[in-house]
Amino acid sequence: MKQTIWVTFFAAAFGALFGVFVAQDRAVTPAIAEQSSVNEPGALSTVSDTATVDETRYTAEELVNFNVYDSTNRGVVHITTRSARTSAFLLFETPTEGAGSGSVLDRDGHILTNNHVVRGAREIYVRLYNGEEYPAGIVGSDDLNDLAVLRIEAPQEFLHPIKFGDSAALRVGQKIHAIGNPFGLERTYTVGIVSSLNRQLPTADRRTMKSIVQIDAAINPGNSGGPLLNNQGEMVGVNVAIASKVGESSGVGFAIPVNTAKRVVPQLIENGRVIRPDIGITRVYKTEEGLLIATVAPEGPADRAGLQGFKLVKTRTQRGPFIYEQTRVDQSQADLIVAVDGQAVINVDQFMTVIESRQPGDEVVVTVIRDGQRQDVKVLLGGE
Repeated sequence: MKQTIWVTFFAAAFGALFGVFVAQDRAVTPAIAEQSSVNEPGALSTVSDTATVDETRYTAEELVNFNVYDSTNRGVVHITTRSARTSAFLLFETPTEGAGSGSVLDRDGHILTNNHVVRGAREIYVRLYNGEEYPAGIVGSDDLNDLAVLRIEAPQEFLHPIKFGDSAALRVGQKIHAIGNPFGLERTYTVGIVSSLNRQLPTADRRTMKSIVQIDAAINPGNSGGPLLNNQGEMVGVNVAIASKVGESSGVGFAIPVNTAKRVVPQLIENGRVIRPDIGITRVYKTEEGLLIATVAPEGPADRAGLQGFKLVKTRTQRGPFIYEQTRVDQSQADLIVAVDGQAVINVDQFMTVIESRQPGDEVVVTVIRDGQRQDVKVLLGGE
């Protein structure tokens, strides 16, 4: 019998966990992006929590561990949230608390975490390594990649940014390090390896996060949003979820690759959201052959390019002195999407993945079946 595995996004250390079924794994090429300007090279903190180490007493591997932890742990923060849950009878609200982790991005007070850590929170607080706690506001969030940027007003000398690395350079078997606040135990450090690359995780809106890094380092509720680090103390991922039957570590954890954060974070800081291209197709139906267009936005990119959805046909029938008007949906003229820019698409996620890899103003070629004939339609993507 096939076993069911749950993927838990572990934002809350107080029991407010939620799960979704793990998606089937498919290979996806990890994205590569330039170093974000909000995380300057050389921003890695070198302040140590320990005295001078007698290197003769420890192995080379232990010395690496010491260096990674000592140089980065002060850049890891503890995030707590307060929200209100409405009762079943809608008569009153019950206060709820949640917790997670985050990383200092820069000395301006920007903090990187998972979006699900702060989603719906009325109050957010960030506690630094020295115990000082500050109220935080959400600068921007991205549901699709489960990332959010917060900001706190804290003295620069208390902020120790963690430098971004390159997740495209990760290899299966590579040693990695995780720091977070599992069950509220602040700045807990665990070590493991990269177990696999290019995993996929389902999101709450039935989309898919791609290029996910699988790790075996012990992470638990409260680790969500904390950094995944390489031996150089560079952030290579953002810990996001675990696969477990009991909601606790089973040695199968997942992290969002840092190259995704490199693309997303600058937009979140500048615009408060990720600006994605718009093709102007508002509804489709999945079929065995492709995606059947149901509706397009009037005067949108798809409409202007001539892509066709369902048509409403009105008919009138006279019976004696009475005239009856009926409206029916005619699907016979709707275009069936089978590919975009030469890449076959058989579901909405594949279609949106291709579109969202482009920029507003780019031109894409949508291949459709119309009147039984294969036809290429050029569409100029919108977006703002």
